[in-house]
Amino acid sequence: MTESDARTRFRGACAAVVAVLPRRLRTVVAPSMLGFAVVNGFTFAVDLLLLSLLVDGLGLPLWAGVTVAYGTAFALSFVLNRWLNFEPERPVGTQIGRYVAVVAANYAVIVLGVTHGLVAAGAPYQLARLAAGACEAVFMYAAMRWFVFGRPGSRART
Repeated sequence: MTESDARTRFRGACAAVVAVLPRRLRTVVAPSMLGFAVVNGFTFAVDLLLLSLLVDGLGLPLWAGVTVAYGTAFALSFVLNRWLNFEPERPVGTQIGRYVAVVAANYAVIVLGVTHGLVAAGAPYQLARLAAGACEAVFMYAAMRWFVFGRPGSRART
């Protein structure tokens, strides 16, 4: 299977799933939203697994474990979303620059802020990271769809 075949199959599968959703839901859920959920569900699992290994296995401080796990997962997310999910209309250098800015803001405000805030309130770090993950999913999808990978001047439904 070639790279193009994998992309076509992935997008086709997402479009097929969206096509069988109830009508009201179909008007809200774009195939790229489902694709984002699949890709980022996988990379979030990588993030949590790596976080647990780094903090519990290697004894790294929470901030270091979150940073390494998050950086690894989001690099993987960029590659998979660019390849499978979103049209790479802009040059990759522009996309990487935009993505780094979005990830930095997300990391500082949501990942560290929400995670550490909930841990300080007594939540286990894994649960705190899950809660932060829910917040970042909404922010990151919107940022990737319309800012990082979006077509310049376009609001096309993908």
